[in-house]
Amino acid sequence: MNKEICCPKFEPAPWDNTTHKWTDKKFIRDKVFSIFYMPINFGKVMKKLDKLVKKANGTIPNGLGLSDHTSKWNMNVYLAVDKEIPEAENVTLSGEFFSKVYEGPYKDTPKWCKDFEALAKSKNLSIKKQFMWYTTCPKCAKEYGKNYVVIIGKTD
Repeated sequence: MNKEICCPKFEPAPWDNTTHKWTDKKFIRDKVFSIFYMPINFGKVMKKLDKLVKKANGTIPNGLGLSDHTSKWNMNVYLAVDKEIPEAENVTLSGEFFSKVYEGPYKDTPKWCKDFEALAKSKNLSIKKQFMWYTTCPKCAKEYGKNYVVIIGKTD
């Protein structure tokens, strides 16, 4: 294993085709600039958030980071935290969430989204808001040999 691994190894089983109940789950939120949905400063924003978490002696449970593509030009990122983080925008998410794990190149995202919608419909779930969890950076995905992406949908 490369010594420069920066992302925790992802375990798909707890997130594949499962439902989660969150009550005031803590996150810090920031914005990423995108061009036609392609994030431009994602790494820079994530490093900034990680630095704030470390400065506050906090942790990032499960390495959970959600992306919410709000337009072709913007994406909100939510980084799970175990406590309030000074100098960051602290938010909480509550409700029922359904998740499904996908693996492969990012270009398959439209196919995954279609599959996720069909799967949710087959379970009589109405997705109110959808998030993407890119579980590792491209460098770590290459090192691990798997590029897992989780789609998480708020169902209530």
